[in-house]
Amino acid sequence: MKVTFLGAANTVTGSNYLITTENHNILLDCGQFQGSKEDEKLNYLPFAFDPSTIDFLILSHAHIDHSGRIPKLVKDGFKGKIYSTRATRDLDEILLKDSGHIHEMEAEWENRKRARAGLESIEPLFTSIDAERSLEYFEPVLYDQMIYINDNIRLKFSDAGHILGSSIVELWVREAEKETKLVFSGDLGMKNRPLLKDPSYIEEADYLIIESTYGNKIHENIGSRATRLVDVLLKTIRRGGTVVIPSFAVGRAQELIYELNKVYDGDERIKELLRVPVYIDSPMAISATEIFRKHADCFDAETREYILKGDNPLDFHNLHFTRSADESRALNMSDEPKIIISASGMCDAGRIKHHLKHNLWKKNSSIVFVGYQAAGTLGRIIKDGAKKVKIFGETIGIKAEIHSIEGFSGHADKDSLMNWLKGFKKLPKKIFVVHGEKESAAGFAQYIKDELNVAAIVPDMHDQFDLGYDEVVPFIQELPITQGQHQELNLQLNDISLLSTHILSLSKHVLGLKLTAEDYNKIKNQLIELEKGLFDLGMLLGDKDRNVSLEK
Repeated sequence: MKVTFLGAANTVTGSNYLITTENHNILLDCGQFQGSKEDEKLNYLPFAFDPSTIDFLILSHAHIDHSGRIPKLVKDGFKGKIYSTRATRDLDEILLKDSGHIHEMEAEWENRKRARAGLESIEPLFTSIDAERSLEYFEPVLYDQMIYINDNIRLKFSDAGHILGSSIVELWVREAEKETKLVFSGDLGMKNRPLLKDPSYIEEADYLIIESTYGNKIHENIGSRATRLVDVLLKTIRRGGTVVIPSFAVGRAQELIYELNKVYDGDERIKELLRVPVYIDSPMAISATEIFRKHADCFDAETREYILKGDNPLDFHNLHFTRSADESRALNMSDEPKIIISASGMCDAGRIKHHLKHNLWKKNSSIVFVGYQAAGTLGRIIKDGAKKVKIFGETIGIKAEIHSIEGFSGHADKDSLMNWLKGFKKLPKKIFVVHGEKESAAGFAQYIKDELNVAAIVPDMHDQFDLGYDEVVPFIQELPITQGQHQELNLQLNDISLLSTHILSLSKHVLGLKLTAEDYNKIKNQLIELEKGLFDLGMLLGDKDRNVSLEK
């Protein structure tokens, strides 16, 4: 088995890894390059492989730097399945269509300039129609289901805790009667973040590909981030200013809504803020928030408790959603103190650029960064202390206060990454460190070597590694189910109380069978589906009860 690094190698964006086996070509992620103009030009180059030869793609999560070239992949000949979680597929329905629309608009704008210069027109990277077509290839599954792709390859997604539906990929590949396990961390989240569950621990792997976005940094204390945010909000509003928060439409926006909801519920200083409108100015963030509610089974215990109490954790009384462009423009025509949360998170596209244009030059305003800013992006330039920037061809002097609250980051920091690695009961033989800028990736690789005494490699773009067959655990096809697994199934069966009669009957039947590992996983997959269905039913009934209550 060989792994070729075709993106997010010594850089943060463009996640794309090619796995070649004796009989198959597999892709991990197919993301867009984001940042400088030079980086974005990489998106238009032909793929380093023939897309028609790729058997299937495994997608870790929906963010564009991981999924953004999927429509181009399909457009160029890919016809295989795209495996992802269900939430990832649903989020990509809005993200990829929106990205296609942006590429169309950018191509139209560029072609007007080229026409005036007597140059030939260009095609967009892909269109919204291409994005729509690519969705047909998705094969969505649930967390923890064992997916048997064929006789030689199986796959499982575990929760990465980064955004809704984000996954750690576990991939087992059989070659020459031996099985190799490759784990891809995807983007790992921080523990104890709102809404989502903590990242899952993985017990063992032969080889690991791990992200390193903050591999050389420690985030500020998570508990203090709400306090810092409230401090900035109050300070800005008291001087009559506007707070502009560039936020990724998927993940950070919903987390901010949730955090503000909690703050309003418990902070004594909040009476001032309760009079200040909060605007989510992003149609995509609004759609994504609805998808979050659809997949509430992915939420952590605290959020589930909110829901069971009848509270909507993604709403509060002074929160306003603006869909139309006219509503968005009106925000910048008003001098009232307000909070605007708008995409894109790195400030390179979307409505956020208009809000920055109207507020960066105002001394009483504040810009608050709550997510990663890739090198070369407008957000990174502002965050790094620029005095002036160009937005829509106009030079804007920066007089507003600039804040960065990294406790809201969706990425694990250096210590959290290491703690996750220490959760392995059997450490990988080799660890490939990716998805980090050079200093971050190199620093984390050295940290791994020092702490774990494991070979840690920072691949460059287009580096290829033959993983070889030494020390690979032999593949046992008909591994019998263990007594411990019988007990696990029995416990899981009994936990789903709404169908207790049928489930207990099935449980007794299961205990009397001699099952292989594949049989066990098939039954477990069905139970995961059942649990998801019951949770969705509970949400639906809860929504109906809340609507009845409101009508009364």
